[in-house]
Amino acid sequence: MKKSSTLAIFAALIAFTSFSCSSDSSSPNGAPSEGTEKTKYIVTVTTGAVGVADYLLTADDVTTGSITTKGNGLEQDGSYRYYITNENKFFSLLYGQGNPGAVTSYALSTEGKLVKTSNFQAETVQVFAAVNKDILTIKVPRSGDASIASMYKIDATTSLITGEVQQDTRILAKNGERAFYTWATQVGDKVYMPYMSIKGDGVDNFGTKYPDSTWVAVYNYPELKLEKVIKDNRTSYLGAYFTNGLIQDENGDAYGFSSAAATSNAVVTSTKPSAVVKIKKGTTEFDQTYFFNVQEKSGGYKISSSSYIGKGKVLLQMYGNVGTNKGVAKLAVADVYTQTFAWVTNAPSVINSTTTRYNITTEDASSLVLGINTPDGNWIYTINGTTGVATKGMKVEGGEITAIAKLKY
Repeated sequence: MKKSSTLAIFAALIAFTSFSCSSDSSSPNGAPSEGTEKTKYIVTVTTGAVGVADYLLTADDVTTGSITTKGNGLEQDGSYRYYITNENKFFSLLYGQGNPGAVTSYALSTEGKLVKTSNFQAETVQVFAAVNKDILTIKVPRSGDASIASMYKIDATTSLITGEVQQDTRILAKNGERAFYTWATQVGDKVYMPYMSIKGDGVDNFGTKYPDSTWVAVYNYPELKLEKVIKDNRTSYLGAYFTNGLIQDENGDAYGFSSAAATSNAVVTSTKPSAVVKIKKGTTEFDQTYFFNVQEKSGGYKISSSSYIGKGKVLLQMYGNVGTNKGVAKLAVADVYTQTFAWVTNAPSVINSTTTRYNITTEDASSLVLGINTPDGNWIYTINGTTGVATKGMKVEGGEITAIAKLKY
């Protein structure tokens, strides 16, 4: 691991904050007023129209009614946005096509109005996660001579970059390829970063010679010093490009989700099943007594992505074609405690896309709320983690739903 010098961090701070955080004395600071616990939902929508940016819509209730982008919402500056919440703020990160992009934060006023609280520029990144009171972002190289991944810590309360640490991904992989982080998850007081091993050769960048191995890099925090790499070979890498594959439950245990979809020259070469593995609280090893073979329990389908609901229940988006990483999405609920699997009922029969990367849980952690886009329209659905029943809620008109979040005021 290479850690930036004080001078380099200072230079990075100047470079990023020279575009600066615009402050407004009347803007909220992100913390709800004492004694109030009202919820406002944020629904992000893309119209798909050339020259029209993504919209931010707000609603008090997403279980009923309808909402539209027509004459409504906040139009953002640029499309291809990523979203994350921390410290009761909503962060919107612009994908800069390899160049630095805007990071805009929002909070709710005392009246429940969505207000911009800062706007600054940062590197376009492939990984971002809430860690303590920070937003941790990581720019990961995928090809060429550059092999250094840059990790940035952004204070979520001030919207200031407070440090940078670098990791040589070739040194991390130690197998002639390079490590490519799929995501980052806070586990206890550390940050766990699952990664793929990729060729990064400019021809078959995301292909690998090691399709049947699993890796999780463990970093301390806030120093971001590499402590260990957790390894296994019962399934493939966890998560996927831009897809979280590791969650921590209420007990402090971590569960990893593998699609078993590693490729070489665009052909799936994984021979192990799509499955869930476990890291017990307080350990840095995979639990060899635990292996949830989801592919077997589902009748041969593979995991596309996962979203934690609570109490051991997880919403899985599955690839629609048996044994492949292709096909129209199918939704299921898995219980990682009992290793049971059930298909979601009452969901749309044809799904164009979902917000499985950006969704929320209900206050009692019993259900997941997400957007589902279909050929017949786009709706917010609530999926119960115990029954697996999907309930149609608010209709969203004027574009496809790309994310749903919530803030307090």
